[in-house]
Amino acid sequence: MYEIGHWINGKRVAGAGRTADIFNPHTGEVQGKLALASKDQLDAAVADAAKAQVAWGATNPQRRGRVMMKMVDLLNRDMDKLAEALSREHGKTIPDAKGDVQRGLEVIEFCIGAAHLLKGEFTDSAGPGIDMYSMRQPLGVVAGITPFNFPAMIPLWKMGPALAAGNAMILKPSERDPSVPMMLAELFKEAGLPDGVLQVINGDKESVDAILDNETIQAVGFVGSTPIAHYIYSRGCANGKRVQCFGGAKNHMIIMPDADLDQAADALVGAGYGAAGERCMAISVAVPVGDKTADALIEKLVPRIEKLKVGPYTAGNDVDYGPVVTAAAKQNILKLVESGVDQGATLVVDGRDFSLQGYESGFFVGPHLFDHVTPEMDIYKKEIFGPVLSTVRAKSYEEALKLAMDHEYGNGTAIFTRDGDTARDFANRVNVGMIGINVPIPVPLAYHTFGGWKKSAFGDLNQHGTDAFRFYTRTKTITSRWPSGIKEGGEFNFKAMD
Repeated sequence: MYEIGHWINGKRVAGAGRTADIFNPHTGEVQGKLALASKDQLDAAVADAAKAQVAWGATNPQRRGRVMMKMVDLLNRDMDKLAEALSREHGKTIPDAKGDVQRGLEVIEFCIGAAHLLKGEFTDSAGPGIDMYSMRQPLGVVAGITPFNFPAMIPLWKMGPALAAGNAMILKPSERDPSVPMMLAELFKEAGLPDGVLQVINGDKESVDAILDNETIQAVGFVGSTPIAHYIYSRGCANGKRVQCFGGAKNHMIIMPDADLDQAADALVGAGYGAAGERCMAISVAVPVGDKTADALIEKLVPRIEKLKVGPYTAGNDVDYGPVVTAAAKQNILKLVESGVDQGATLVVDGRDFSLQGYESGFFVGPHLFDHVTPEMDIYKKEIFGPVLSTVRAKSYEEALKLAMDHEYGNGTAIFTRDGDTARDFANRVNVGMIGINVPIPVPLAYHTFGGWKKSAFGDLNQHGTDAFRFYTRTKTITSRWPSGIKEGGEFNFKAMD
């Protein structure tokens, strides 16, 4: 049994007051205790961060980039250690956990170039003796509220750009798997980040509300469910903060009659069941066009799904996926599966009775495959966040496109086809933020931006890429004229420039 407190002013500090259990999702047992910060503790950490930010914000961007450069080395050095801690608390396989760290590391690599991304604009001789220029400056203290499903990647997505831009960061990670964010804070210190610039405050809703109400915090970034995203966006904006929130998803993959069905089936299995489906970019809806395509696709999917190896991360790198994160998550998934059966969908692969010997109390969920799902069913409308793939048959390309466009979520989508015209039309017309063409999980690389549309995102700017530096800075524009160009006497009206 271990205990985790907070990371404040460059060191781990014990919590005081309420705690939460940290479960081992493989066994269902409590493996640790997590401190939950109070509003007063959060406010004190913010005040210290504000003091530390002054010198950090005045540090030139190239030197801040060198901290990011060192952080990349440290993440590579400790990759195995981070992956093991992540798997122990989350349940991911080791290869998947390393991928979690790697995609965060790539954003830190991008942040090495902060000096270039923070350059302003300059206009010489905008008027007689007048120059105009702009500069991008840090906001001050910002906050990140991050989810359980990517305990390394998303904190790094938030911390990297915010810190490289000269801000201080308050990170409130998920209560379910808090070890890795604490380890990341230690690595940032080793990389040269000054004490107090990064504070990791563990907590629950009380801490979240304290972040949203704290007047010093200028911006909040969040990833999680849509109801919570809407809450944080509304309350944060009402308090005058800059807010970006990324919520739920229901990602469709359209399979055209001309697609390579073996390729499509492999892609669906990996995208639908990897990480036990606990990914906001998971494919949870397959949309084959035409009954002939659908029948052939189902025939190819079934043996692949039945061969999936479900187990603990300690069982080897050939494990396909592990448990879901909590007992409540498992029950919610199985409840939605039952609703699909009750509402008339065909359960082609039934994982309801799945049990893993020696891990009967763990949070493992067997793989499920539905066919003949319709848009009225709960398993289609709701984000399941589990190893459940629903097949919705479409009669035509236009009907398939309409399914993706009419759904309330718009995070990611994909199309598998050999036809360039169809692919191009799909990319241009579909109202979804991230599009894959023969790519099942179209997560952009670090130098592009990540973000959905519709109820999958709230706010004007996306995560990582250039948008992140726009989000974590504000623009100041200066108009200057030196004394040699100033005429005697005052002017009391706006004069048109020659």
